Amino acid sequence: KFKIPKLMIVKITVYDIVGKEISILANEEMNAGSYSVDWDASNYPSGVYFYNIKAGDFSESKKMVLVK
Repeated sequence: KFKIPKLMIVKITVYDIVGKEISILANEEMNAGSYSVDWDASNYPSGVYFYNIKAGDFSESKKMVLVK
């Protein structure tokens, strides 16, 4: 889940543990508001993954753990 304060291009990317891009969850212009995205990880093994969200000047990466 995330919120954006004004119209901007938002890109959310998922990376594996070695930094390889494996999925782009969003890459579009979005209006101000609250959003959520889902990652269909059914084709990926359990492990540590990272996601990066970029929106305007904002950029943040976080770790997530997939357990099957």
